Amino acid sequence: MIEDFLHFSPEKIFSVTDFSLLLKSFIEGSFSHIRIRGEVSGLKKASSGHIYFSLKDEDSVVDAVSWRGQNSSFVNFLKDGQEIVCTGKITTYPARSNYQIIVEKVELAGEGELLKLLEERKKKLFSEGLFSEDRKKKLPFLPEVIGIITSPTGAVIRDIIHRLQDRFPRHVLLWGVPVQGEGASSKISEAIRGFSSIPEGGLSTSQGNIPRPDVLIVARGGGSIEDLWAFNEEEVVRAVASCTIPLISAVGHETDTTLIDYASDLRAPTPTGAAEKVVPVRRDLLSMLGLLRSRLFDSSIRFLGELETKIEGLSRGIPRLEDIIEQYIERLDDKSERLEVAINIYRTSLEERFKGTARLLESYSYTKILSRGFALVIGEGGHPISEASSAKVGDFWRIEFSDGQVPVKVLGEERNTKEIVPKVSRKKNKEEEVSLQGQLPL
Repeated sequence: MIEDFLHFSPEKIFSVTDFSLLLKSFIEGSFSHIRIRGEVSGLKKASSGHIYFSLKDEDSVVDAVSWRGQNSSFVNFLKDGQEIVCTGKITTYPARSNYQIIVEKVELAGEGELLKLLEERKKKLFSEGLFSEDRKKKLPFLPEVIGIITSPTGAVIRDIIHRLQDRFPRHVLLWGVPVQGEGASSKISEAIRGFSSIPEGGLSTSQGNIPRPDVLIVARGGGSIEDLWAFNEEEVVRAVASCTIPLISAVGHETDTTLIDYASDLRAPTPTGAAEKVVPVRRDLLSMLGLLRSRLFDSSIRFLGELETKIEGLSRGIPRLEDIIEQYIERLDDKSERLEVAINIYRTSLEERFKGTARLLESYSYTKILSRGFALVIGEGGHPISEASSAKVGDFWRIEFSDGQVPVKVLGEERNTKEIVPKVSRKKNKEEEVSLQGQLPL
């Protein structure tokens, strides 16, 4: 049909539809892959996900459309006024007799445009707090497991592993991703979120348990701003900022800067530099441990010597235990002696008091009265008779004198005393006294 279009006869007559279809076939066959540079104008993002806009320069305008499944890599940053390079194919719309480019890929035209977009995106993410120092996590001193996100082929992964082996070998988990080109940003984001979602105890799989990394390294080699652009995409920066594992960015050379450098917990100038920052040198640690062990031993000896000197100084000011005991023994002896004297004094005083009381009691005794010529009349019950009216004829009494007792019997009134009581000689022998007492029982 294209041949018909190129070699048609001037006399041949086409219908409008035939001509439109002929033109469509010619254009789509001739421009199935083309790159057009221009400024974005009239940008519209439909609810269906498709994007409609125009590309223009100073003199001309070309309509452009990008379908939902093809614009995921540039839908978020495309805006009016940008100068871009669109890659796609040309198609016609016969119903309106116009043509358009179906855009499959969009690139910013020139480094200036990329830097401008980069600065705008940087300000936006900074205002959201994604670059805040308060969000940054401290790296472990010596991680057990290191997760690395980079291309599975190339020099970067080999350089990192080689440097880790030289410094301090660790368990490495590699999540291979494309590091540039279409779809790279989504793969990188997916890897970051994947490592971050591994639980603390590890992830059990059919191939065994996958441990959770203690630290992550996102790395790639150097390149142009276009080559490193995947690490400036919003989805990658947000994945880095939300990662729950401490993360080191190591993208490009030392002079290269990407947006994930601001969101990461630590930026390394190169991938090899990231390996140097994530682990210490084992030989240096062993040397340091030996030095610390020696310093600890010397410090302990010095400390113990100082304590010994201090204890000796303090001991000189403390009296001997024997001296302290002897002082208390001396005080005890003194107290004992004073107590003995006090007891003797008290005992002497108490005996004198007893003697005075005894003399007083003795002076009050009725025997003293008897010695002065008085007598005590005792009735049958052993009770003193103090009144004459108590006498009854026939009662047997005793009359006590100072030198003894005489039994008597009550006879009656106005009797001769001689008849009442026979005279008893003071010199009666003991047998007669006993005989008399037996006749008059008391």
